[in-house]
Amino acid sequence: MSQNNRNPFTIAQAQFDEAAETLGLEPAMRELLRWPRREYKFTIPVKMDDGSTEIFHGYRVQYNDARGPCKGGLRWHVEETMDTVRALAAWMTWKTSVVDIPLGGGKGGVTCNPKNLSDGEKERLARGWMRVMARELGFDRDVPAPDVYTTPQIMAWMMDEYEVITGRSHPAVITGKPLPLGGSQGRNDATARGGVLCVGYACKRLDIDPTGTYAVQGFGNAGQFAATLHRELLGGGKLVAVSDTSGAIHCPDGIDPEAIVAHKNKTGKVLGFPGSKEIDADSLLELDVGILYPAALENVINRQNAPNIKAKIVCELANGPTTPNGDRILHEKGVHVIPDFLANAGGVTVSYFEQVQNHANYYWSLEEVHTKLDYHMSRAYDAVHEMHDEQKVHMRQAAYLVAVSRVAEAVKLRGWL
Repeated sequence: MSQNNRNPFTIAQAQFDEAAETLGLEPAMRELLRWPRREYKFTIPVKMDDGSTEIFHGYRVQYNDARGPCKGGLRWHVEETMDTVRALAAWMTWKTSVVDIPLGGGKGGVTCNPKNLSDGEKERLARGWMRVMARELGFDRDVPAPDVYTTPQIMAWMMDEYEVITGRSHPAVITGKPLPLGGSQGRNDATARGGVLCVGYACKRLDIDPTGTYAVQGFGNAGQFAATLHRELLGGGKLVAVSDTSGAIHCPDGIDPEAIVAHKNKTGKVLGFPGSKEIDADSLLELDVGILYPAALENVINRQNAPNIKAKIVCELANGPTTPNGDRILHEKGVHVIPDFLANAGGVTVSYFEQVQNHANYYWSLEEVHTKLDYHMSRAYDAVHEMHDEQKVHMRQAAYLVAVSRVAEAVKLRGWL
């Protein structure tokens, strides 16, 4: 595959174009929705612990706010680019639309290696990002959240910096905060919980046993919770393989989810788990399992390996793990893909709950959060699956048709076009 085809924003636009063609959107609407409404690129000088000053590059894309304030995470990654942020902001626009919450899509980030930063340097970087962007944010304008390598603590520093700048209490400006600062119950596992719930809905519709085998590619926050929640929410299941940046392990007899999470937390890697066999990380995707959870980074399922995918259901907890060519191949093979902006929408849904609770200054119990999340995810999955049946298209295309049509309708009602 060419490098251009691996550009995440090129992929996001290609996926949108396909939906726009099916929906018959007018040219002006297509052009409006295939590009961000606003983009910010800036530099952040940070005083390092050794007394030197390092310049970091920061980003924020507010893709579309026709349905409500922009919403989206902040990624701190060594390979962060504007095109990555654009793509993720686009996907967030469709994600908030497909779960039918009154928000638009945004995304932000910093090009850095957070593993090489001390806590003090992280705090100064977080506050520096907020000082640049504070005028463009707000619960009624744009609400950031944590994402790759950002944490509740980083969100707390950012919220505090915003409140220092404005001189007011504004907890709803940031979500994913620690509970004592207005975070929501149920936010930690929301991304994985939403995906696992979708797997349950899919298994019922497709008459697939959810208690068979499953594998998790990418053992960060979402992957770890998927490993444990699959068995908890779906009544069983045998976890047979997991991977992280250190490599991959396979155990046909099954891996205890809680034990591998404890091992990862203790050692920092999945390798070396007792009773497991190390395998090539790429080969995990091709194992003969019932459910596959890609929970790492983009483009891991593509035209090279898609023909070898054996899972019955692929639940995309990562953003953009399947390329357009990979999508077509999986569809032709009959693999049921729960696309990223549906599968991992539990995170933004509970972030929305947090935003609502902050603004109302009234907080819900964990049981209430779980019940409301199940309600939103089930309605979203049903809408996408019905579009899938009606239009005879693959699930990602169906999700796009649902989401894009809702955003286009909001644009028209506002009189933008």
